[in-house]
Amino acid sequence: MTIKIDVKFVVGLLIGALVMGGLAFLVAGMNGDDKTKRTANEGPVRPDRNGDEPGTAPEIEDGGDEEDKGGGDDKGGGAQPGAPLALPVPAGEGKVACPGPTKTVKDTRSLEDALRSAKPGDVIKMAAGTYEGKFVAQASGTQSQPIWLCGDQGAVLDGGGVKKGYAFHLNKANYWRLVGFTVQNSQKGVMADTSNGSLIQGLTVHDIGDEAIHLRNFSTGNTVQYNKIYNTGLRREKFGEGVYLGTAQSNWKKFSGGKIDKSDNNVVRGNVIRATAEAVDIKEGTTGGKIIGNVFDGSVTGGDKHNDSWIDVKGNGYLIEGNRGTKTPADGFQTHKIVDGWGTGNTFRGNTLDLAGGNGVGINDTVGGNTIACDNKVRGGQLTKKGQCS
Repeated sequence: MTIKIDVKFVVGLLIGALVMGGLAFLVAGMNGDDKTKRTANEGPVRPDRNGDEPGTAPEIEDGGDEEDKGGGDDKGGGAQPGAPLALPVPAGEGKVACPGPTKTVKDTRSLEDALRSAKPGDVIKMAAGTYEGKFVAQASGTQSQPIWLCGDQGAVLDGGGVKKGYAFHLNKANYWRLVGFTVQNSQKGVMADTSNGSLIQGLTVHDIGDEAIHLRNFSTGNTVQYNKIYNTGLRREKFGEGVYLGTAQSNWKKFSGGKIDKSDNNVVRGNVIRATAEAVDIKEGTTGGKIIGNVFDGSVTGGDKHNDSWIDVKGNGYLIEGNRGTKTPADGFQTHKIVDGWGTGNTFRGNTLDLAGGNGVGINDTVGGNTIACDNKVRGGQLTKKGQCS
């Protein structure tokens, strides 16, 4: 039998196959994962960070205090960074000193590794230098054996930009001691989610997109003390708090599972704060904290015209004592009721308030049921709207 082969037909099939193969390769290249497209200069591709891996943090988009400050969209401008804060941190009780290190780190990778492997009793010392990244701790210490992360002011955590993310995130990590180092250039400086018994001491937190230090999502029994905070609100002025306790009711669904964020019994002591929003913002649903011996510079407070006091108390049962503030757009301290039953039962005593041109009063109790002692001292205005104290 003789088989006749149509040469033109075979050549046509081969050409068609080559064309289709080339098209498939081109489409695959166009639709591939952009995350694998790196030049040699960019280094190796690292896996996506979803927050499950200790040591490294996810890229987090986090709005601000939507209900209290006019919406969580990106309208409204950021502040311009100012000069470093010259006010000294006050002396006071309760300071801790870092023990001798069990680990010393010198770069981003070794810090990530140390956080990833941290265990109770570890003392991680950061050598001087810049550690660029968004770092997360997920291991927990114990009350008798906390985990320490220590450095001097020359050890700098740099978040890489004020638009997104947390420079340092205590993510369900209990009994940590963060002592002495600098945090800068991130959307939020130090974020604590469900962290209990931790201490944040002696940090310099500056050039931050929103708030500097935030305890939320049932973070209880923590202490924020003797830190220097300035140049907040570089992304959004109205979200540029110094220290933020709890979660706004409008964000309970997003951050605390729809429940009241009971971030209770936290202490804010001896900090020096110059912030575009409140120096200390105490949210509804939080109870029993102490705000004592802090120093507030209100020269840049205003926050896109949404903030007009150093402390805003919307929680219950707080002691606000021995604080000093200078210059405010309106009042020194305020109380507000965002949720029924909240913003009451607080005590204000022994504070020194210099309104320095503010058009309000020393303590503006808009809720009632709070105790305002007569030993609070005010310059530039009355202590309260009705002049009453106890």
